[in-house]
Amino acid sequence: MPKAPDAPLLDKRALEALLRSRFASGFSKLSDIPDPAGLTDASKAAKRIADAIRKGERIALVGDYDVDGVTATAITTLFFRQIPYPLEVTIPNRFTDGYGVSERVLERIDADVVFTVDNGINAFAAAEVCKARGIDLIITDHHTPSEKLPDAYAVVDPKRADDHYAFPEICGAQVAWLLMALIKKELGLSIDMGQFLELLALAIIADVMPLMGINRAIVQAGLAQMERSARPFSVIVREALGKTKLGAEDIGFQIAPRINAAGRLEDASLALELLIAPDEKTAFRQFELLTQLNVMRKAIEAEATEEAIALVRPDDRVIVVAHEGWHEGVVGIVAARLVQRFEKPTIVLSIEEGRAKGSARSLGNVSIYDLIASQEGLLEKFGGHKMAAGLSLRAEDVDAFRAGINTEAATLDPEEFLPVEEIVGQLDTGSVDFELLEILERYEPYGEGNPRPRFLARDAEVVGIRYLGSDGDHSKVSLRLFRHERETYDLMAFRRKLERPESGRLTCSYTLARNEWGGRVSIQMMLERLYG
Repeated sequence: MPKAPDAPLLDKRALEALLRSRFASGFSKLSDIPDPAGLTDASKAAKRIADAIRKGERIALVGDYDVDGVTATAITTLFFRQIPYPLEVTIPNRFTDGYGVSERVLERIDADVVFTVDNGINAFAAAEVCKARGIDLIITDHHTPSEKLPDAYAVVDPKRADDHYAFPEICGAQVAWLLMALIKKELGLSIDMGQFLELLALAIIADVMPLMGINRAIVQAGLAQMERSARPFSVIVREALGKTKLGAEDIGFQIAPRINAAGRLEDASLALELLIAPDEKTAFRQFELLTQLNVMRKAIEAEATEEAIALVRPDDRVIVVAHEGWHEGVVGIVAARLVQRFEKPTIVLSIEEGRAKGSARSLGNVSIYDLIASQEGLLEKFGGHKMAAGLSLRAEDVDAFRAGINTEAATLDPEEFLPVEEIVGQLDTGSVDFELLEILERYEPYGEGNPRPRFLARDAEVVGIRYLGSDGDHSKVSLRLFRHERETYDLMAFRRKLERPESGRLTCSYTLARNEWGGRVSIQMMLERLYG
């Protein structure tokens, strides 16, 4: 167990000054969103789609099965309904189609214009098929492209080397939304693009975009919209969470996994039906279905995680584990669990019919995308970004891939592999109260780029431990932060069964959250990491 870092003693005033310093240039507003025409090829793409609408041509959309892709598909579908104009919508099935626009997906599409959302930046074969069939392919994506771009009619991606969009750290749903805004302008429509902010907030949070700049402004406005919106999806979210005030963590930990569960275990169209549900009855039915799928996903994931742990080679810098029969839909989550447990970049591969396909997750400052790209000669396909990626290769090449990626990882500075846990300090006596919570809430939403402040509890007294959940796999620790205090606080450790230390004391990092239950509001400490 790692040793606890030094942490300065903080009072409320010092904490607020620290949080304010994160936004030294001020808070962005929705009006600061850069002109979408600044995205390379975006105006060209919008003109072509607008022209197709004017001419009555057939238009097809190809989405993606994660939250970002499903949300981008939902926004686009709802936009076209309001024009109104028919749109053929396809979200590839993870198991039968694979990822993104592909030759297999194109076989069942009959259109003059095909455009993608949240996928396609490496769809070279699909671009050739479209060219041969006389289809104008428009790619909208946000993932890192290769040096060469697909030969498509237009490629809209803020990560293009020749793109100079003022805020490039946006997700696929945002790129799609910006394109719709340009189409609206081309056609002179009066559609309110602000109506989609609640959906954009969902995508930005779920795709772990930095919550700074315009992303923060959109998420803040989107969450506020979700709290009062009559959209059936948002009504069901409020009812399911039992909250009047929604935070980014509520969406990230409670809603996004349910939406992801559809594409992971069945078909993402089930999640799309939730987001575009015309009434609360439909939304409730879809939400219940996704909740059941998410419960199944957790069970499958837990079993695969245990099997994966047993295959880990402790001396490897990058964990690469492969196994026949692992459910393809949970390998990304299993990779994240292994990163958390072993504090190393991890790649988890499911083998089926001689092919290994899976997901990668990273930590610290290690670009898992660059490491995977260094073994491109062994790969059939790969894509992603610094912290997460997907890949496929022949099963017989897995051992060579593992050896090669670890050889490449050995050239990196060991400091790059250290988990980034920014502990802001140790709260002084009596600081943990509702006034402190109000200060913290002032700088929400928290997430990537604006992490929720982590505090250190050093040698805190464990007064008692209770186990919660149907399997007793969550721990609720009654903790006294300072020896001379009488006050105790609840420290929640989800998916962790903690035992009382022999010393009766523990040192850990934690965050603070507002807990609403049964009409009662309390302050809750959320365990982040234990220290020796």
